[in-house]
Amino acid sequence: LFPESITTEQQSLVLVKRLLAISVSCITYMRGLFPESSYGTRYLDDLCLKILREDKSCLGSLQIVKWIQGCFDALEKQYVNLGFYALSSNPTVTEMYQFKFKYKNKVPQMDISSNHREFVAGLCSKDVKQASRLLLRTLYLLMQDLGPLPNDITLSMKLLYYNQVTPKDYQPPGFKEDGSPGDLFFAGDPINLKVGSVSTDFHLMKVRVTTEKKRVKKADSNLIQKNGPTEISHQGLDCEEDEEEEECTKINLLNLAFSQEEVIGPEKKRKVSEPEKLPLNSRK
Repeated sequence: LFPESITTEQQSLVLVKRLLAISVSCITYMRGLFPESSYGTRYLDDLCLKILREDKSCLGSLQIVKWIQGCFDALEKQYVNLGFYALSSNPTVTEMYQFKFKYKNKVPQMDISSNHREFVAGLCSKDVKQASRLLLRTLYLLMQDLGPLPNDITLSMKLLYYNQVTPKDYQPPGFKEDGSPGDLFFAGDPINLKVGSVSTDFHLMKVRVTTEKKRVKKADSNLIQKNGPTEISHQGLDCEEDEEEEECTKINLLNLAFSQEEVIGPEKKRKVSEPEKLPLNSRK
């Protein structure tokens, strides 16, 4: 399922792509967005994974596969900084899943961290599987603890980019320039959950989930962002660990701050892409 070793940039890229695809598949499967026919089954040791496939009988799942492939293009070019999927019931957001990406030149060893547990080890398949399995298992467990979704749910995706390297006219296949307002609103107090991260010599991928506090039945205290359940650091997006303690916003809306110059400076990200929103009227 994953490369046996992560000693080259290409192997690391394959790992990150597969982790992204499996994570998104996990989210859509556990939240009941598409029928069983839209998924194939793979195993990571004892963990049974349901992975999206191109199911022509389900246009919704077929569209998500295309979204993931568009994100792959931005990953290959090392343009994308943050990708997120939002499940919304107009006019408010119900759940948001954030995938943060960093690109490295060279580091002496691999650092794998999740839920405040850290492992420093050599680049071998055992370590990569351990980190990947922990992240995916945590995500699966979290999905089981979330309350049911509203019937009128819409899935949207956005990609944010690194400013210095991304051409102004770049758009991944299937995406367009984002034209929507920069605000997403939660009906209640949002809580930010840190699912985990996997790091190699070449890439870093972090996964976080934001939802209303009342919708989480029994979240592990280690998953909750340390600012507290009603505070979302730096608008909940793209925070470094040292920034999280200093910058937070105690409000019930999540401002995605698409005017990046006002919030985090023009040097980091420059624009936002989005595909068409996907109404999910025929959930299983």
